[in-house]
Parts: sequence; structure tokens; C-alpha cells
Amino acid sequence: MNIALWIAQGVLAAMFIMAGIVKSTRPKEKLAEKMPWVNDYSATPVRLIGISELLGGLGLVLPWLTGIAPILTPISAVALGVVMVFAAIYHFNHKEYREIGFNLVLLAIMVFVAYGRF
Repeated sequence: MNIALWIAQGVLAAMFIMAGIVKSTRPKEKLAEKMPWVNDYSATPVRLIGISELLGGLGLVLPWLTGIAPILTPISAVALGVVMVFAAIYHFNHKEYREIGFNLVLLAIMVFVAYGRF
């Protein structure tokens, strides 16, 4: 079980760290080419989402790995799960049903990590 949790944490962390770096460093216009949802928001919320994803991705691995405040790992999983719920709601409201599946898969993995680490 521990190995499966580490694999899930590592995959999720890599995905969210990369996504967070992209959203927090690239200009909004550049992001809009592949992420049309950014056109619905100003640059500040997009950057905040990116920073949240970056910090959440780090939180999935570093606290448990270092043993410093390991409770932050499942809390990060729950917080990123909430982000995925809001992303799924956004996609549902915009009739982007294909993207909802990806959000739900990530949410399920987050629940697995949160449950396994609490």
C-alpha cells in the first residue's frame, strides 16, 4: 500500500508542479492557446491557481518525505481535490464534458492519497 501511495503522490506531484509552473510563469495569452478557460479570468486568478497547484504538488511529497509536518501531505491532497471539483464544475457549466473525466480521475487519486495518508 505504501508503494502505491508513493507512486500516486509522485505522479500527482509531477503533474501539479509542472502545471503550476506553467500557469504561474507564462503570459495569459500564451496559456489561452492550449487552455481556453483562462480567457474567462484575469491574469491574477490564473497565476494564483498556478501557485496553488505548485505548492499543492510540493505538499503532496515533501512533508511525508522529510517527516516535517507530514499531516500536510493529506491536507494537500484534499486541497487539490477541491481544485479538481471546481475544475469539473467549470467544465460542466461550459459543456466541456471530455475534460471532466480527467478531473474525476485526478480527484479519485487524490482521495486515495488523502485516505491512505490520514
